[in-house]
Amino acid sequence: MAISGGTYVIIQHAAYLRNQGYDVTLAVQEAFNDTTLSWHDEAPRLRCLPIEEAKRETFALVIATWWKTAFELGNFTAARYAYFVQSIESRFYPSSEKPLRALVDATYHFPIEYVTEATWIQTTLTEDFDRQTALVRNGIRKDVYSLSGAASAPRPTSKQPRILVEGHFGVSFKNTALGVRLAKEAGARDIWVLTGSPIKWLPGVSRIFSRVPMVKTAEIYRSCDILIKLSTVEGMFGPPLEIFHCGGTAVVFDVSGHDEYIVDGKNAVVIPTGNTDEVVRTLKKLINDRSELSRLQEAAYETANTWPSWQESSAQFRVWVDKAAEGPAMDRSQLVELTNNAFQKYAEQEKSRLNTSRWIVRRHKLSALAAKLPPSFKLRVKQFEAIFEVLFGGREVR
Repeated sequence: MAISGGTYVIIQHAAYLRNQGYDVTLAVQEAFNDTTLSWHDEAPRLRCLPIEEAKRETFALVIATWWKTAFELGNFTAARYAYFVQSIESRFYPSSEKPLRALVDATYHFPIEYVTEATWIQTTLTEDFDRQTALVRNGIRKDVYSLSGAASAPRPTSKQPRILVEGHFGVSFKNTALGVRLAKEAGARDIWVLTGSPIKWLPGVSRIFSRVPMVKTAEIYRSCDILIKLSTVEGMFGPPLEIFHCGGTAVVFDVSGHDEYIVDGKNAVVIPTGNTDEVVRTLKKLINDRSELSRLQEAAYETANTWPSWQESSAQFRVWVDKAAEGPAMDRSQLVELTNNAFQKYAEQEKSRLNTSRWIVRRHKLSALAAKLPPSFKLRVKQFEAIFEVLFGGREVR
C-alpha cells in the first residue's frame, strides 16, 4: 500500500465499489499500518487485510492487480477470478532477466477475465497473448486537481518558469535523476522534485516534496509550470494529466500510454525516448518563450476539461466487475497448475542463467544482505543514492 500510481488506481476503484454497496477487501502483500495508508484519503476507510489472512476467506470474485498477485489467485477460494493489468510488467525488468520476464508474461496466459487502463496494453494482451481484454481508462479526482485552490507557492510570472520533476529514485526506468540533470543543463534556476522516495535534499533543487499525501499534490502542481516525466515504461501515467488540470504542461518521452491524452506540440512536448539533447533544447525554449509555454498550458487545460472523472471511470469498471462476477465458475486447480508450471520453468531457466555468471550470484547475495539492514540505515542509503544519481548519473536512458 505504499505510494505508487498503480496503488492509487486500485484504491480509487475499490472506494467507488464500496460506496456502491459492494463488499470490498484489499488483500495486501506488504506490511501496512495507518501511516502507510494515510497518503490516500480513501485508503484508511477500505477493508485491508494481510494477504495470508485474506486467503482464509471466501469471495465471489478475486481480482489480481499485478503479476505477483496473479500467481496467488489459486490460493484463494472464489467462484471466479480476474486480472486488472496496469502494464505489461515484464518490461519493468532488464532484458538480461529473461527467465523473470518470461515468468511475468506467464500470468497473461491465465484463462480468466481481463481489464486494463490503456489501449496499448489492451492491444498487446489481444495480439501477443490472445486475451480479450476490456478497456477502462483511468479517471482523475476533479475535486483535487483543478486550477483553483491552494498552492505551495505562487507561480513565477516575472522570473523563469518553475520546473517540476516527478518520480521515484532508484528505479532505473523512471529516470528521475536524469530529469533533474537535464533541467539544470537547460539553465533552469527553480527546480522542484515530487517523489515517493525518502529524499530530503538534492543538489541544485529548490524544494523537495517526499511522500506527500495525494490530496496535497495539487498544491505542488499549481505552483509549477512544466512537469518533466522521463519514464520509459508506463501503463497510463497520471502526473502529466494531473498537472494539466492544475494549469501546467509537460515534457515526456514517447513512453507507452502517453498518447492516451498527450498530443505532441499541442498540449505538451513528446521527445523520442533517449534523445536527451532534444529534452534540453525543448526546456530551453519553454523557459525563454512564455508565449509558447502559455499556448501549451491552455491546450493542456482544454484536454483536462474533457477527461472523465474517477466517478465516471469507476462506473465503467463496475460494469466489468459485474460481468466478471456473472461469468462461468472457474476451477482454481487450473490456476494452481499453471502457477506451478510457470515457477518450475523459471527455476530451470534461472539456474542455467546463474551458472553462467558469478557476478549475478554475488549481486543477489548483496541484495539479500541489503534487505536485512535497519530501516534508518536504508533511508540514509536511499538519500545517498539519489544524490549520487543526480551528480554522476550521466545521460544514459534506461
